[in-house]
Amino acid sequence: MQLLSDPTRMIAFAVFAAVVAGTPGPSNTLLTAVGARVGVRRGLVSLLGQVIGMGAMLLAITLGLGNLLLAHPAVLEMLKWGGAAALCWMAWRIATAEPAAEATSAPAGFLGMAAVQWVNPKGWLISVAAVATYLDRSAGDAVAQAVILAVLFTLVAALVCLPWLAFGAALQRFLRTPRAHRILNGAMAVLMIVSTIPLIWTP
Repeated sequence: MQLLSDPTRMIAFAVFAAVVAGTPGPSNTLLTAVGARVGVRRGLVSLLGQVIGMGAMLLAITLGLGNLLLAHPAVLEMLKWGGAAALCWMAWRIATAEPAAEATSAPAGFLGMAAVQWVNPKGWLISVAAVATYLDRSAGDAVAQAVILAVLFTLVAALVCLPWLAFGAALQRFLRTPRAHRILNGAMAVLMIVSTIPLIWTP
């Protein structure tokens, strides 16, 4: 596989994956909220759901969905605004949840966090950018390249997203009262909305 024999391209993609997966965004905000609610050990399932969901999206877009989106910009625009609306609804649920209801205040668990990636505008934009930049049309089998890029992205994302989960778990020591829980929920909701705004205005 020509892609595997090109360490420069692989390293560049790994750096790209670390930057886009590890920087603040709606998914990492949710992961922090999960860590604050259940801790690192129980939150690992959510972490796996997040990074595997991201990898699956990248795989799907590399295998052809990306060409469809690039050929029909209106579809990508609809996905961006629809995803932003879904994330704002999640933020509202977090902000208005009572401490006793936190277990259902935000998507959690493997399937919930994996599903979030498919409504996250950041995920769509990242995946389309990755395909346009790192998929080598002359390197042979596109399916094999898609699998390699998706697996590498998933592994790198797991490493750089883990600190967000750990940070949330570290906040547990301060969540001694219902008021503290409400303050954290409100802060997480605001951060989610703020991190979504730049994504929907990205050309």
